[in-house]
Amino acid sequence: MFKCDLHNHSICSDGRYTPKEVIEMAKKKDLNYISLTDHDTMTGTQEAMETANNLHINFIPGIELSTEYNGESIHILGFFHKNNYNHPKLNEILNSFKENRISRAYKIVENLKKLHDIELDIDKVLSNGKDTIARPHIAKAIIDAGYPYDNEYIFNNFIGNNCPAYIPSTKLSTIDGLNLLKEFNALVFLAHPILVKKTPIEDLLNLGFDGLEAIYYRNSKSDTINLLNLAKEKNLYISCGSDCHGIPSDPSHGNVGDVVIPQDNDTLKMLEWLKKLQD
Repeated sequence: MFKCDLHNHSICSDGRYTPKEVIEMAKKKDLNYISLTDHDTMTGTQEAMETANNLHINFIPGIELSTEYNGESIHILGFFHKNNYNHPKLNEILNSFKENRISRAYKIVENLKKLHDIELDIDKVLSNGKDTIARPHIAKAIIDAGYPYDNEYIFNNFIGNNCPAYIPSTKLSTIDGLNLLKEFNALVFLAHPILVKKTPIEDLLNLGFDGLEAIYYRNSKSDTINLLNLAKEKNLYISCGSDCHGIPSDPSHGNVGDVVIPQDNDTLKMLEWLKKLQD
């Protein structure tokens, strides 16, 4: 049986596990391939890769890049060959994204006070993140401050997309994001298509994606079938992901290995890009 999970987060963005722990869980689940795809950063890649080498599991360096299209947040997954992910120019650009995320955190904290009378210490928010600051760090700060809300309620009512206190993480266009990752020889996939609401998936794929995340933790069975058929129709690669964040009782994300891949020839053929990145 072929098993892989190509969408996971660590403490380097908004996950709760270290890069090492993500890989160790993949080994326990007997995965064939694992990728770490932190938001807008690859600082955990070296640790993850070294752990994967020691545990003899195939590792794909990855990233989940935040972009915007048609007034909506569109996330794109970039996957690199293990020998060409570490580009000084790319690292410089990603570092600028980190600074933007810190500025965003300040604005969200201001909105929470102004709109919801939720007062947070920004230093505590920033201390929740090892590297890149994201909304789960703000949600954790709200819970730690003693407010009577859980993570799901906070996202649904305060800081989720289109909520009053929400601030987009970046103004990078999807086309520019695609071009950025392709400049550094990444294969680029549309992340969690079922979360896209404003634009037909076919229109986004026509922008130049190499593939799409057809197998995703929150998919229904029919979602997966439809996306696999779409990928086959457009001759695209596929990826699959749990979108693991490691947040307890989190209904929106799975854990490492919580994705099931149909064991048919068409599906496995659309995953052959994994072997190419390991050559």
